[in-house]
Amino acid sequence: MDLSIYDIIKGPRISEKAYRLEVVAQRQLVLEVHPHANKSMIKDALKKLFNVEVEKINTLVKKGKTRKLGRRVFQGKTRKRAIITLKEGHSFDMAGLQNVAGGQEG
Repeated sequence: MDLSIYDIIKGPRISEKAYRLEVVAQRQLVLEVHPHANKSMIKDALKKLFNVEVEKINTLVKKGKTRKLGRRVFQGKTRKRAIITLKEGHSFDMAGLQNVAGGQEG
């Protein structure tokens, strides 16, 4: 499967854990990625799109639930998440939350 850099990264993952990783740790991002994307593809896409250096990538695959409706069986979407640790000195504000966590009022 041939994926472009725009197909690989689908968007940010919004959750309490993702918020903690981005704001408190300030070097980690949680992104939804294409299920067929591997770590090197994700790293290249981040470098080209957002000009950030990646130190480490952890990926999680969450398989879709199987549901039954009468006699029919439906399979939900398979989703893939990537937890990205940025190199020292690089930062990326995906959700615009740096000012909130920094304690700046105004």
